[in-house]
Amino acid sequence: SGYRLPAPIELLDADAICAAISPRLAARLGPLHVFHELDSTNNWLREQSHAGVPSGSVCLAEMQSAGRGRRGRRWVSPFAANLYLSLLWRSAAGVAALGGLSLVTGIAVLRCLRAQGLETIGLKWPNDILAGDAKLAGVLIDVVGESSGPCAVILGVGINVCMPTLAAEGIEQGWTDLQRLCSADVMPSRNRLAASLLEHLLPAIAEFEKSGLQPFLEEWHRYDVVTGREVDLHLPGGTVSGTACGIDEGGALLVDTPQGRQRFTSCEVSVRIAS
Repeated sequence: SGYRLPAPIELLDADAICAAISPRLAARLGPLHVFHELDSTNNWLREQSHAGVPSGSVCLAEMQSAGRGRRGRRWVSPFAANLYLSLLWRSAAGVAALGGLSLVTGIAVLRCLRAQGLETIGLKWPNDILAGDAKLAGVLIDVVGESSGPCAVILGVGINVCMPTLAAEGIEQGWTDLQRLCSADVMPSRNRLAASLLEHLLPAIAEFEKSGLQPFLEEWHRYDVVTGREVDLHLPGGTVSGTACGIDEGGALLVDTPQGRQRFTSCEVSVRIAS
């Protein structure tokens, strides 16, 4: 009698995504590409950045064979299950002016997910979105360019939509997905979710480019789920433990340790909430 899928599959559609984006923001959007499979959407846009593709270019893939998380970790990317999206942004200010962009991207993802009705989610420094202590979404930022000259920034976002349990067996931390958090009648389609993500990313980047991190600090503090908790910080030279005390105006994590209050930046440390 043939085969039956355990659940319906909605494939990504570039036309459907573009049609769901408001005309006001569509003007900021570059070409939008959807692929059956890539090694990594960030890798593809990174290569295209050298070829001169415009700011606002977007890449999505149904699956990734070598999806990446922070610090070189593997991002599990099964076919047509989750959302893997990368956005190219060209900045004239240079790499040195990008401090805090990782946090701003996390806030944009949080706004997108809260717009889907998820009101109990929060931010784990520097840019993970958690439901409880389970990871729902993450951000990876790659930069191509000089420290003081024009650069291309690739903002990669992964959102767990309907993660197959078998595919997730290799994930080394607690995780969740939209299917587990949303009722069936409000479960967003992946195409609408991609459009909503771009609707929140583009204005956030524009505001960051104009005003920096400052306009986002209050919102970060409001949804920060790490402050006041014991944390372990895994550095190349070892592990530092202490109590998280929020972020400073530059977006660095502040931690009270036995040696006193210390400041950590995203390029130096990975944070895990201690059990």
